[in-house]
Amino acid sequence: QLQLVESGGGLVQPGGSLRLSCAASEFSLNYYHIGWFRQAPGKEREGVSCISRSAGSTNYADSVKGRFTISRDNAKNTVYLQMNSLKPEDTAVYYCAADPFTFCRSPKYWGQGTQVTVSS
Repeated sequence: QLQLVESGGGLVQPGGSLRLSCAASEFSLNYYHIGWFRQAPGKEREGVSCISRSAGSTNYADSVKGRFTISRDNAKNTVYLQMNSLKPEDTAVYYCAADPFTFCRSPKYWGQGTQVTVSS
């Protein structure tokens, strides 16, 4: 069973930056498409960004385009989400998710999430 662990969340002021990490300990992430999703209080979970197994394909929600960057370091078995120019509306629990077959849709494996709070 693939287990994903997110880290890097925290409290940041508007306009600030955070880098989230998604790691797996026992299995290689090389064989998985990875996505970042988020859920704010009282709202449905939404897709933020995804990256294909080969990193040849990425996509972003319109709300984060130009501010967030997804990347993967297969040697470190880690996927990153660099978040710049953060806004209060980015406040949410952020989850990474993985699937060996589908890209950015209904991933099978999920992490526990990391809280991101953007506030002054």
